[in-house]
Amino acid sequence: MSDKINSIIENLKSLTLLEAAELVKQIEEVFDVDASSVSNSSMVMMPTDNHNLPSNEIEEKTEFNVVLEEVPSAKKIAVLKVVRSLTSLGLKEAKELVESTPKIIKESTSKEDAEEIKVKLEEVGAKVSIK
Repeated sequence: MSDKINSIIENLKSLTLLEAAELVKQIEEVFDVDASSVSNSSMVMMPTDNHNLPSNEIEEKTEFNVVLEEVPSAKKIAVLKVVRSLTSLGLKEAKELVESTPKIIKESTSKEDAEEIKVKLEEVGAKVSIK
C-alpha cells in the first residue's frame, strides 16, 4: 500500500467510536452514499438443495441475529434503556440505533440468548425479529 493509504489507515485506527460515527455521516453526506445499505455486496449466495440430503445431515442453525424492527415513539426511552443494557453502547450510539430501525442489535448469538433479548425488548414495546 502507498504511504498515503497507510497514513489514512493509522488515523482511522485512532478514532473513537463517536468520531468514527461522525466520519461515516460526513462520508455519506459528501459522497451521497448510504453506508447502512452496503453490507457484503461481494457475498454470493449459492443455491442449496436440501431435499436430497438425509434428514440427519441437515444442519440446525446455531447462530442468530436479533433485529430491532420497529420502536413506537412513545416507547423509545424504555427501548433505549434496554438496548443500552444489552449492548455496551453509549447513549448517543444507542439512540441512533433505536432511531434507525430496522437494525441488528446482536449478531451471531445463541438461540436462547436471542429469545431472551427478544423478550426483553418486546416487554418494553419494541417489535423484534430473530434471523
